[in-house]
Amino acid sequence: MFGLDDFIASHSDGTGVWIVLLVAILLGLRHALDPDHVAAVTTLVAGAPERAARRAAGLGLAWGAGHAVTLFAFGLPILLLDKYLPERAQQAAETLIAFMIAYLAVRLLVRWRRGAFHRHPHAHDGARHSHVHGHAADPGHGHTHPTRSRLGAFGIGLIHGMGGSAGVGILLVAAIESTRLSVAALALLAIFTGVSMTILSTGFGAALASRPVQATFALVAPALGVASLAFGVWYATAAWGLAPYPF
Repeated sequence: MFGLDDFIASHSDGTGVWIVLLVAILLGLRHALDPDHVAAVTTLVAGAPERAARRAAGLGLAWGAGHAVTLFAFGLPILLLDKYLPERAQQAAETLIAFMIAYLAVRLLVRWRRGAFHRHPHAHDGARHSHVHGHAADPGHGHTHPTRSRLGAFGIGLIHGMGGSAGVGILLVAAIESTRLSVAALALLAIFTGVSMTILSTGFGAALASRPVQATFALVAPALGVASLAFGVWYATAAWGLAPYPF
């Protein structure tokens, strides 16, 4: 992204094993900042009924684990066999990611339209508290506190890992002469990509759980949804060369 991967990787040229492995870790940590990941995590975490940092971390960990599995599985053939996905298959994978981002955005907008994001003090189950919630199913306050499935987040990560946003990292790892070292570097790249996604989700969840954002989330939610939906549409067109992709 903006040449940052190349800058990080340049510090591994002609250096020792530990520097190469450190570069792989840094590439993994940076990977979550790609625009498609930011768009996905905002709608993934924001769409959850409860957005505490701990719960967001669980979603991010599952999402990152799924992404790491696919990243490693797709990277191994490149390292060991010098085999790459056909261009059309790569474009199809990127399009699938775009649809996933758009789906998360639309789901967030639908939940907002149904009044799922208002907040005021209330009591149920013998306890009084205040948090963002909806009354679509129950006009009273006898609601539950459901959570988004971590398995679903893992599946989203599997899909996201098929995309090419990690391609630069994999290609840089593939340039390492030692096969064993390149596989180890790929594993670290995949693992720390998952770590960075967990950190990103935790931070975003903590921000959404703050009082100022909680108080105005009914206004923030549609803006996030519309922005992510627009990004998903643009990402799909960019995958087929119909729009520029500067990242």
